[in-house]
Amino acid sequence: MEIVHRRFYAGKPGRLKNLEEARANEEIARKIYELRTAAGLTQTRLARLIGTTASVICRLEDADYEGHSLAMLRRIGDALHQRVEIRFVPIRRSA
Repeated sequence: MEIVHRRFYAGKPGRLKNLEEARANEEIARKIYELRTAAGLTQTRLARLIGTTASVICRLEDADYEGHSLAMLRRIGDALHQRVEIRFVPIRRSA
Protein backbone atom coordinates (compact mmCIF):
# COMPACT_ATOMS: atom_id res chain seq x y z
CA MET A 1 0.00 0.00 0.00
CA GLU A 2 2.85 2.36 0.74
CA ILE A 3 4.20 1.94 -2.79
CA VAL A 4 0.77 2.67 -4.27
CA HIS A 5 0.44 5.72 -2.05
CA ARG A 6 3.84 7.09 -3.04
CA ARG A 7 3.32 6.43 -6.74
CA PHE A 8 -0.26 7.69 -7.15
CA TYR A 9 -1.13 9.96 -4.22
CA ALA A 10 1.91 11.47 -2.47
CA GLY A 11 2.18 15.15 -3.32
CA LYS A 12 -0.98 15.06 -5.43
CA PRO A 13 -3.73 16.81 -3.46
CA GLY A 14 -6.25 16.51 -6.29
CA ARG A 15 -5.92 12.74 -6.33
CA LEU A 16 -6.17 12.58 -2.54
CA LYS A 17 -9.36 14.66 -2.68
CA ASN A 18 -10.82 12.32 -5.30
CA LEU A 19 -9.89 9.33 -3.17
CA GLU A 20 -11.66 10.80 -0.14
CA GLU A 21 -14.78 11.52 -2.20
CA ALA A 22 -14.76 7.96 -3.57
CA ARG A 23 -14.43 6.58 -0.03
CA ALA A 24 -17.36 8.70 1.17
CA ASN A 25 -19.56 7.64 -1.77
CA GLU A 26 -18.70 4.00 -1.20
CA GLU A 27 -19.49 4.28 2.50
CA ILE A 28 -22.93 5.80 1.81
CA ALA A 29 -23.73 3.19 -0.83
CA ARG A 30 -22.65 0.33 1.44
CA LYS A 31 -24.66 1.66 4.38
CA ILE A 32 -27.85 1.97 2.32
CA TYR A 33 -27.37 -1.58 1.03
CA GLU A 34 -26.67 -2.98 4.51
CA LEU A 35 -29.67 -1.25 6.09
CA ARG A 36 -32.00 -2.31 3.27
CA THR A 37 -30.92 -5.96 3.32
CA ALA A 38 -30.98 -6.09 7.13
CA ALA A 39 -34.59 -4.91 6.94
CA GLY A 40 -35.33 -7.72 4.49
CA LEU A 41 -36.34 -5.32 1.72
CA THR A 42 -35.72 -5.53 -1.98
CA GLN A 43 -34.72 -2.43 -3.91
CA THR A 44 -38.23 -2.37 -5.36
CA ARG A 45 -39.91 -2.53 -1.96
CA LEU A 46 -37.71 0.21 -0.47
CA ALA A 47 -38.37 2.35 -3.54
CA ARG A 48 -42.12 2.00 -3.07
CA LEU A 49 -41.83 2.94 0.60
CA ILE A 50 -40.09 6.21 -0.22
CA GLY A 51 -41.93 7.03 -3.42
CA THR A 52 -39.26 6.42 -6.03
CA THR A 53 -38.15 3.66 -8.40
CA ALA A 54 -35.91 0.64 -7.94
CA SER A 55 -33.44 2.13 -10.42
CA VAL A 56 -32.95 5.10 -8.07
CA ILE A 57 -32.21 2.75 -5.18
CA CYS A 58 -29.84 0.82 -7.42
CA ARG A 59 -27.95 4.03 -8.24
CA LEU A 60 -27.82 5.04 -4.57
CA GLU A 61 -26.27 1.66 -3.72
CA ASP A 62 -23.61 2.09 -6.43
CA ALA A 63 -20.25 3.15 -4.96
CA ASP A 64 -19.59 5.30 -8.04
CA TYR A 65 -22.76 7.38 -7.60
CA GLU A 66 -22.06 10.96 -6.53
CA GLY A 67 -25.57 12.43 -6.32
CA HIS A 68 -26.60 11.56 -2.77
CA SER A 69 -28.88 14.22 -1.34
CA LEU A 70 -29.65 14.74 2.30
CA ALA A 71 -33.37 14.75 1.51
CA MET A 72 -33.18 11.33 -0.14
CA LEU A 73 -31.04 9.92 2.67
CA ARG A 74 -33.63 11.15 5.17
CA ARG A 75 -36.44 9.48 3.20
CA ILE A 76 -34.50 6.22 3.24
CA GLY A 77 -33.76 6.63 6.93
CA ASP A 78 -37.42 7.22 7.73
CA ALA A 79 -38.47 4.14 5.77
CA LEU A 80 -35.88 2.03 7.59
CA HIS A 81 -36.54 3.61 11.01
CA GLN A 82 -33.12 5.22 11.10
CA ARG A 83 -31.95 8.75 11.72
CA VAL A 84 -29.38 10.33 9.42
CA GLU A 85 -26.38 11.71 11.31
CA ILE A 86 -23.76 13.98 9.78
CA ARG A 87 -20.23 13.99 11.19
CA PHE A 88 -17.10 15.86 10.26
CA VAL A 89 -13.95 13.77 10.56
CA PRO A 90 -10.36 14.50 9.61
CA ILE A 91 -9.41 13.63 6.05
CA ARG A 92 -7.11 10.65 5.72
CA ARG A 93 -3.88 11.66 4.09
CA SER A 94 -2.72 8.18 3.07
CA ALA A 95 -4.07 5.67 0.56
